[in-house]
Amino acid sequence: MKAVVFLGGGRITGALVAGLRRAKYQTPIVVHDRHPRKLRALEQEFGIIAEPDLERAAAQAHLLLIAVRPDSVADLLTAVYPCLARRAGRHPVIACSLAAGIPLARLRARLPVAWARAMPSPACRSGSGLTAVTFPKGFPARARKEVVEFFRQVGPVLSIPEGRFDVFTATYSSSHGYHALSTLADAATKLGLDRKTALVAAAHALADGIVAWREGNVPLAKLLREAATPGGIATAVTGAMEAAGHARIVERGLRAGVARARRNARL
Repeated sequence: MKAVVFLGGGRITGALVAGLRRAKYQTPIVVHDRHPRKLRALEQEFGIIAEPDLERAAAQAHLLLIAVRPDSVADLLTAVYPCLARRAGRHPVIACSLAAGIPLARLRARLPVAWARAMPSPACRSGSGLTAVTFPKGFPARARKEVVEFFRQVGPVLSIPEGRFDVFTATYSSSHGYHALSTLADAATKLGLDRKTALVAAAHALADGIVAWREGNVPLAKLLREAATPGGIATAVTGAMEAAGHARIVERGLRAGVARARRNARL
């Protein structure tokens, strides 16, 4: 069976499977996880093929997605190596790691197959995801197309050099938007808005303006000038935020994310 196999049934697997089902993706989807509860939940909600046996799961893979935490990758690849070694030359597998920070060189050293890396967003469950992919030199063109087309089912795909992957990972996370939405709504609630109205206002401030920028052809600098009239309320708000170190705080957050990814690389 030519299948997509997820090793790991956690959050990103759930989001990707939801997006794939939404896109009417037809290739069989097999999921392996050590926890039967996770497999049952995915099977009941999305109709995946639950496979509790690691070797049987890997044996079915054409596209093998490593969807476990970075500190679990090494042990997982050691465990799956014998099964894939037996397939070498007969039924080659394309392996793609979703584990943040683990470089291609380390993946290939653990499991000598065709490796790619991808970083999909949890927003892919709604079809609005964004996925970064990176490939080593010499990665087969046909396999590259398969990987890109797979993630394109759930949103746009960007090909990024591996050396920039960690910065992208720290920057693109939908957690930025959720955190900003929560923080802005909390501040408005403290100043007197009810929670529902505060969330509507904050969501418009963050989402609708960005949608207008993405769908229009207006430079960001011009939109910033348009939204913040000199002497106006928006100018006072953004000026106070900048004076409090907003830009420095955001950069500090990204640096912490990149540092975490680089620590993952040493696991």
